[in-house]
Amino acid sequence: MDEDTGEIGSGFSVEVAKAWEKAFFEKVNNNTRKVALRIAITIGKNGGVMKPFINLVKYGLGGRQGNGRQMFSWVHIEDLFRVIQFIMSNKNMKGIYNCAAPDPVTNETFMKEMRNILKPLFHLPSPTFLLKIGAYFINTETELILKSRWVIPKRILELGFVFNYPTLNKALENILE
Repeated sequence: MDEDTGEIGSGFSVEVAKAWEKAFFEKVNNNTRKVALRIAITIGKNGGVMKPFINLVKYGLGGRQGNGRQMFSWVHIEDLFRVIQFIMSNKNMKGIYNCAAPDPVTNETFMKEMRNILKPLFHLPSPTFLLKIGAYFINTETELILKSRWVIPKRILELGFVFNYPTLNKALENILE
């Protein structure tokens, strides 16, 4: 999916994003340039979303989550920062932009890349029913792991932005080594 095409779907995160964008663009002010970023799961060093994934892999639960075929769109935190700088310096940019690396992967591929770098002794998959039980106990949504997100940053690429971390392997090597 790019900014203009594809099926957005439904669910908790989609409804929150649609409501936020509607509220953001509702009030028109000709003196204010409005840019909304649809930011993919952001990965980087020193915590954030990577900490639970690293722990899963280290403790042997680094197999696929659910069926593993769900798409995983992501962006390295340094590229997110650079996208924001790019938008600030390009005064003609307005509207909605996807902020995701141009190479989304499946959950199974994401976990495999993590295992290739962290080299755990074993890796068990996490079936959907176990994820639902775990999500219940930590009061969160399983869709954050199980929902397929296949996002392409078409508009920003067309404007010439170049990602420093366009592939997952390059991003994980920077984060995990």
